[in-house]
Amino acid sequence: MSAHDWLMDQLERSQARFRLIHHAAEGRTGPASVLRRHAIAQAAKCLVIRVATGRRSRRYVLAVVPGDRRVDLDGLRAIYAGVEASFAARDVAERLAGSVSGSVMPFARHPELDLVVDPDLLLHDEIFFNAARLDRSVALATDDYVALARPRVEPITQQPLPSG
Repeated sequence: MSAHDWLMDQLERSQARFRLIHHAAEGRTGPASVLRRHAIAQAAKCLVIRVATGRRSRRYVLAVVPGDRRVDLDGLRAIYAGVEASFAARDVAERLAGSVSGSVMPFARHPELDLVVDPDLLLHDEIFFNAARLDRSVALATDDYVALARPRVEPITQQPLPSG
């Protein structure tokens, strides 16, 4: 079952409040938010992070942050008592996420992937994300997302840059 089909099945089975949005293929958060017509802060930006926890040990984390924020790699490293944190290699990220880069959804299906979500994303009534495809997205009620994904919630973003 594809990641997209798995997602649709989970949303329908749980009777989640969601909308499927068809749009031009886009994997970048800003342009995708424009196509989906929502504030970029409501976009669930999903990044696979490799946290080195020792000489030969590591954890992979699906970090989910608001679309207008950057992930705090040092903060993630500290959460896992690691020695270093970096973006996972693209092939590893795509294997663990089950979809191509730019279409990663905020659900950790692989047993080697931990899910950590920044609390600022959860302040909105609804979040938006690519549905394991570049041409389809989901608008999902935030409380339904939390009930279905059961994420670890930790502050994992850098302070926003001042505007202007």
